[in-house]
Amino acid sequence: GLIILNIFNEVVWVHYQISMEEIKMKKLINILLVLVMSGFVSTSFAASLKWSMPGDSLTLDPHAQNEGPTHMVSRQVYEGLVTPGINMEILPQLAESWDATSADTWGFNIRKGVKFHDGKPFTAKDVVCTWNLILGNSKAKLRKNPRKSWYKNLASVEANGDYEVTFNLKRRQPAFLMLLASGYSPVYPCHVPPKKMRTKPIGTGPFKFVSLKQNEHVKFTKNKDYWKKGRPLLDGHEWTIIKSRSTRVLGFIAGKFDMSFAGDISIPIYKDLIQQAPHAICEKHATNVSTILIVNQFKPPFDNGKIRKAMVLTIDRASFNKILGHGEFIMSGAMLPAPHGVWGMPPEVLKNVAGYHPDVAANRAEARKIMKSLGYGPDNRLKVKVATRNIAIYRDPAVLLIDHLKEIFIDGELDTVETSNWHAKVARKDYQVGLNLTGIGVDDPDAMFYENYACGSQRNYTGYCKEEMMKLFEKQSMMDNGPERMKLVYEIDKKLQEDAARPIIANNVRYNCFQPYVKGFKTQTNSLYNGWRFEDIYLDK
Repeated sequence: GLIILNIFNEVVWVHYQISMEEIKMKKLINILLVLVMSGFVSTSFAASLKWSMPGDSLTLDPHAQNEGPTHMVSRQVYEGLVTPGINMEILPQLAESWDATSADTWGFNIRKGVKFHDGKPFTAKDVVCTWNLILGNSKAKLRKNPRKSWYKNLASVEANGDYEVTFNLKRRQPAFLMLLASGYSPVYPCHVPPKKMRTKPIGTGPFKFVSLKQNEHVKFTKNKDYWKKGRPLLDGHEWTIIKSRSTRVLGFIAGKFDMSFAGDISIPIYKDLIQQAPHAICEKHATNVSTILIVNQFKPPFDNGKIRKAMVLTIDRASFNKILGHGEFIMSGAMLPAPHGVWGMPPEVLKNVAGYHPDVAANRAEARKIMKSLGYGPDNRLKVKVATRNIAIYRDPAVLLIDHLKEIFIDGELDTVETSNWHAKVARKDYQVGLNLTGIGVDDPDAMFYENYACGSQRNYTGYCKEEMMKLFEKQSMMDNGPERMKLVYEIDKKLQEDAARPIIANNVRYNCFQPYVKGFKTQTNSLYNGWRFEDIYLDK
């Protein structure tokens, strides 16, 4: 049997082989107290969490990739210097303290006694190695480097002994600490080459990577030397790879899985799920993952800005929201608006952005006029392939997008691309028109603008590049948080939407669902990538 107690605020468990009928409760309590005081009782649960995920991680190296499964995996293994709290406050992690020693310098005091999963000590040297790798200043190279654009303002990183490190910037950047707090900014061990990290990751986090079997599972085990005493509470967790979302959801309903995968439970699915599993605990949250139209500006005729503008005007966001979000999606530009985010345009500003006016008929009439001026019409329709990732949360909105494009003489053919090929395909601009989902690592304009809209960024999938916008990105980046920066961010976001840089269709809202015996999990709003830390989770079965 298994008895669970909470003694002196410490969760404990103990096996017993005697039946409750054979002894009195008083005697049992005395036995348990002796076991606790003698140190024979474990302070963690002998249980593993069961999860499902939609596909293999493309790599186990989060600095070299930008997709959900990779970062869900990496959050268990790796840690950063600082980390966002549940409300996006910045908390210590591998750094115990920090300070802006000048307008363009950040200093960090490194936590002592931390070990990597292979037993080697973590020091300031590992921080220096990690950011030299991102900056491209080391001999070893990342196969892909999507976060390099974040750190274009970083001049150098220096260690002062084993437990102090300094980040030297080229200019002031008040939001720099937010970039370091993202789940996208883990520290790597100097002594392990990036090539090995792709398949056998080594971090300082609460769980150690055990194995990945393609199309079957990913397994983790407890890090018994974790620096945070008394954590993790789980012995490990196992993620079963199931490509079908319906099958994953049915598995959760049947009790095979303890939690749903991040972003799996859409509003319509939640309404069905809760009917079949009324005991499930489901928490609604803004993911800061937006559904977007991507148009390759290097491929004619889409190098013509007039066509891109017409495509923006035909989008009926209210229809997307009604069908896919049951009215609960968030209408936004690039940035997520309050109350879930900080920097997004409020409704009274957003409605004045081209394409966001609620009169869809008028918008489409203007779009058809543009298309006719370019020679297109009922008898000369533009045929295109609309590429998207071959999973449900991409396919469903892509089908709606194709329907909307028909209204302006564009006939789209759905082109589904397997997950393992999707990001590489759009990064090399091997598409005409696409439907993508973009998640942002942290709710700050520096992360959004430099990663997705800056000239030369690996994540700038459409090829949008304007020097005047780059100057505005830099201007807002140098400003302190406040009304002036907010006003400039609104102006930038409005311009990006009207330029059809990568038009936002909607900001997604999802549910995280878990069984009632799962305790200690906290859903983080406004980011899909910064939560999903499992060290505080336990199974109260």
